[in-house]
Amino acid sequence: MTLTATGFDWVRQLVHRESAIVLTPGKEYLVEARLLPIARQMGLPDVGRLVDSVRSRPSPESTRRIVEALTTNETSWFRDGDPFTALTSTVLPVLLAARGPAERLQIWSAACSSGQEPYTIAMLLEDALPNAAARVSITATDISREMVERTRAGRFSQLEVNRGLPAPMLVRHFTRAGSEWEIAPALRRMVTAGECNLAAPFPRMGPFDVVYLRNVLIYFDLPTKQAILHRVRALMRPDGWLFLGAAETTLGVDDSWERVVIGRSSAYRPLKGA
Repeated sequence: MTLTATGFDWVRQLVHRESAIVLTPGKEYLVEARLLPIARQMGLPDVGRLVDSVRSRPSPESTRRIVEALTTNETSWFRDGDPFTALTSTVLPVLLAARGPAERLQIWSAACSSGQEPYTIAMLLEDALPNAAARVSITATDISREMVERTRAGRFSQLEVNRGLPAPMLVRHFTRAGSEWEIAPALRRMVTAGECNLAAPFPRMGPFDVVYLRNVLIYFDLPTKQAILHRVRALMRPDGWLFLGAAETTLGVDDSWERVVIGRSSAYRPLKGA
């Protein structure tokens, strides 16, 4: 391994400063593996030389590439299943009953990675709602510029569509595009993708009826989790719904949320007056 303890500490501090992601000791091999392709693209022999180069001649682009390389982009279709079942079985009927026929539902898929989550939501709503494209708007955000561009493109490899996408949905909502699969234009128009660093002030968006903020809070320290949940709440309708990852909770982090059990899943709603 070419990364020194000093070099790892510099990377750790850089990533925490720019994204609030915590890299604990023991993640040195992860940093090596993620940064080696960048070093090679820059014509450098190893990660140690990459770190030395960026430290001596920092630039916004080199910083962005390092931070994005160390974010986690694990995703799949219908990941963890239950939060999507809860959306169509419980959340959607409640929201439709509370909203006027002309009101557009707004959903946020935060930390959307390459787009499987927002397009999963789009497919479900397309199947559940007449004229869904006119009634639902989905905002998809990620810290990674590459992931945002992939979400906008709506194109996925055979390996990617094999990860959790039911065959009937593939046939109904995708077309072949060479060796890839492209999601239907109507669903792509439902999704607006953009960059958003959850650890920084959010861009102007919302107000949201539903927020999917799943499997991302686990990477932050407690003060950052609290700040993110506070900012998310400010972008939600008073009767909105928040879905977190299975290993995440607002309990003991932010007491301004009410946990609601929905089948095998749970969601969080802003407490009135909190």
